[in-house]
Amino acid sequence: MGYPQRLLAEGERIDLQLRPHWKALVAPVITLILTFGIGGFLVAIAPKHGTGAQASWIAIGVVALALIFWFALRPWIAWLNSNYVITNRRLIIRLGWIHRVGRDIPLEKINDVSFRHDSLLDRMLGCGTLVVESAGEHGQVELDDIPHVEETQREMATLISGGDPAPQARQKQN
Repeated sequence: MGYPQRLLAEGERIDLQLRPHWKALVAPVITLILTFGIGGFLVAIAPKHGTGAQASWIAIGVVALALIFWFALRPWIAWLNSNYVITNRRLIIRLGWIHRVGRDIPLEKINDVSFRHDSLLDRMLGCGTLVVESAGEHGQVELDDIPHVEETQREMATLISGGDPAPQARQKQN
């Protein structure tokens, strides 16, 4: 789902729409698989009849649902609701689902855009942290797990300097 066109100013166009890299979902998926596996094992060895059989099944189910919600579903919803949009006029940051946070930084207020790979895995996957420094009271903003971070940094620098980024940049969406 893209950023709504109705929220853009007249003459403003979207150059990049990003969300965090898929690697942010690896731990939740592993947690989901492990929870189902361990939960299934515990159900298989739990007593089928007798006192406490029903209570043990309920306890296994409640613990499994709590783990799935907290460590798998919640991070996935947060990932789904993290959007970074770069237009020809501003950087738009929208984070959260219930507790929604938004920040818009005009491109003319951005002093510096840099990136870093925090690990070898980041470097191999091409993702990293985009650091945007702006004039104002909030100073620096770090956007974690940005896919194609080097290209994104280069395209933002081009937009800030008044150039037109590569046409394929407008089509990129993660």
